[in-house]
Amino acid sequence: MSFVAVVDYGMGNLRSVAQAVQTAAEGTGVEVVITQSPQVVRDAARVVLPGQGAMPDCMRELRESGLLESVLEAAASKPLFGVCVGMQMLFDHSAEGNTPGLGLIPGEVLKFDFSSPSGAPRLQADGSRFKVPQMGWNQVFQMPTAPDGRVHPLWAGIPDESYFYFVHSFYAQPSDLRHSAGQADYGGRFTAAVARDNLFATQFHPEKSAEHGLRLYRNFLHWQP
Repeated sequence: MSFVAVVDYGMGNLRSVAQAVQTAAEGTGVEVVITQSPQVVRDAARVVLPGQGAMPDCMRELRESGLLESVLEAAASKPLFGVCVGMQMLFDHSAEGNTPGLGLIPGEVLKFDFSSPSGAPRLQADGSRFKVPQMGWNQVFQMPTAPDGRVHPLWAGIPDESYFYFVHSFYAQPSDLRHSAGQADYGGRFTAAVARDNLFATQFHPEKSAEHGLRLYRNFLHWQP
């Protein structure tokens, strides 16, 4: 039986993610397994890499858990979905703790900076300050990732500019904008979803994003990159 492995290296919102993926899989015969086993990750048809907290902690725990190599093998061979810090980990480097990432998508992870050249904080349209972390619902603009201008197939059935739920202080900046599958605006445009080959990842939390989040996971279960 085909199954999806949710990687448990001690730093993800595992139950919520697994429950959302299992809900998306209803009627498909696909099982969802939360696992600390490298072999289970290798045997899975698809892999979800969640992450929350600080990037240095996530990378350290992934290494020390013994799951790093199996995650890299999965990223080279099967559909993999990164969530929140699980997306940031795919990049070369994060400014959070000056931390090297997995190097699967070229680019870096930066902290929101809302200071103006004068040093005064930049303000939102209503006069309030931008808060860090960004916490709450924000629109995601689907970006073309195919040579013919099409958006990524994981957006199928999800209207452009739909709202998803974010909690983050850092954001990813791909070196190649073709890897930016979705963008949001918080004091300026930033990458909210990335894609490269068999990899797809979101800065927002699909498991906290109601029906559009479930649809994204459902599309992932049927995706054939």
